Amino acid sequence: MELSVVKIEKPIETNFILGQTHFIKTVEDVHEALVTAVPGIKFGLAFCEASGKCLIRWTGTDEEMIKLAQQNAQAIGAGHSFIVFLGEGYFPINVLNAIKMVPEVAHIFCATANPTQVIVAESEQGRGVLGVIDGQPPKGIEQEDDIAWRKNFLRMIGYKTA
Repeated sequence: MELSVVKIEKPIETNFILGQTHFIKTVEDVHEALVTAVPGIKFGLAFCEASGKCLIRWTGTDEEMIKLAQQNAQAIGAGHSFIVFLGEGYFPINVLNAIKMVPEVAHIFCATANPTQVIVAESEQGRGVLGVIDGQPPKGIEQEDDIAWRKNFLRMIGYKTA
């Protein structure tokens, strides 16, 4: 078995969700979950089929996000993995639970805009995602001024009130 690290290629601010599923139906079901959760959402989805034709199946509402999803799915190349890229102004917090509720979705590896590396194992049978490296390691423990900044930031962007 060989291990490799696949860097997610994307613009810095672009959010994505990487997961594992178990059925070709995922492509249409995740599409429906996304457009139902956030009408008008811009996204691209790619799914690595693990049997039959073993194609990268795809869908989406935004050409740029679709291309990112296809390119990154091809680089990862792990059976039954899927990746969703969200257009500008759309965030995992708005769609993550909808995706997790899709019956075929078995696991979410990450939902982030951080620089990310995917740890992939390859055997004679194929490839699988072992996990992800999401962002950077901690640089310390938050202090009182960091707590104040966090609380103010969440209120400034509208996720908390008063």
